[in-house]
Amino acid sequence: MSIRYAAYGSNLHPVRLEARLRAAELLGTARLDGWSLEFHKRGRDGSGKCTLRPGGSGVALAVYSLSRRDLAILDAIEGVGMGYQRRVVDLPRYGSCHTYIAAASHVDESLAPFDWYRELVILGAEHHAFEASYIDRLATVATTIDPDQDRHAEHWELIRRIDPARRPALQGPP
Repeated sequence: MSIRYAAYGSNLHPVRLEARLRAAELLGTARLDGWSLEFHKRGRDGSGKCTLRPGGSGVALAVYSLSRRDLAILDAIEGVGMGYQRRVVDLPRYGSCHTYIAAASHVDESLAPFDWYRELVILGAEHHAFEASYIDRLATVATTIDPDQDRHAEHWELIRRIDPARRPALQGPP
């Protein structure tokens, strides 16, 4: 039996999600009205990750079909119980969809995402042809450079597989 997963952050792009879960199937896109997208969830690496916050003009999402086994794998990747909580949201055309929201204990508004993380979110938004104003807002989010050069290089390699023309906006490790 498959379940639906609503992605809004670095898992938006099918290539990124496929690198994590081979069997994810893109069903389409949706909008979660009355919520906002923030980059203030404290990640295990100390940077800002995406989360949803009640209030706001809405969040654009990609909806995927996953197996229950893949959902358990994604729970571990996302860190359920270690910063994220899995929640179910109701989306037009798709019904109940699982997603992840930061636990209050892991929200820190002083955090910035790594440049590669923000780029993955933007690439996903572009792939799904989200509204230009939504993508423009994502591009205004301040970033920082990942101090882990191997992780930095690994993620920029993934980004270049998706879009060979993409380059880090800030100076940092190659």
